[in-house]
Amino acid sequence: MRPLLYRVFVYGTLLVGEENHFVAAPYIHDIQPGKVKGRLYDVGEYPALVVEEEGEVIGEWLTVTEEGLQAMDELEGYEEGGQHNEYERVWVKDLEQPLEGYVYVYPKSKAAHLPLIPSGSWRHRHMN
Repeated sequence: MRPLLYRVFVYGTLLVGEENHFVAAPYIHDIQPGKVKGRLYDVGEYPALVVEEEGEVIGEWLTVTEEGLQAMDELEGYEEGGQHNEYERVWVKDLEQPLEGYVYVYPKSKAAHLPLIPSGSWRHRHMN
């Protein structure tokens, strides 16, 4: 029996080579580059994506097993139906390819005071 697979857009510490990639790594079946609509904010140790009509956020689509999705939910402080989630998990579509899946997003109200990452890329956050 084939495992259930989920596609998740990652844009920060879960990216290949970043410090939390190990959380998803054992469960990954595929990785594709991607880009979604929104703005990226700098929380400090990690970024926050706010879905907005303007802006683009650069990242990767990870195709993971159900265990991988659960591991990422735990890392992101997400509980389905949870009242105190730090992030919400929502459905998005890629801007340039026929890919879609989940992404962890930050509430716009919580991101209002945070610095914007103009490049839309966590890896290039320190570049102008």
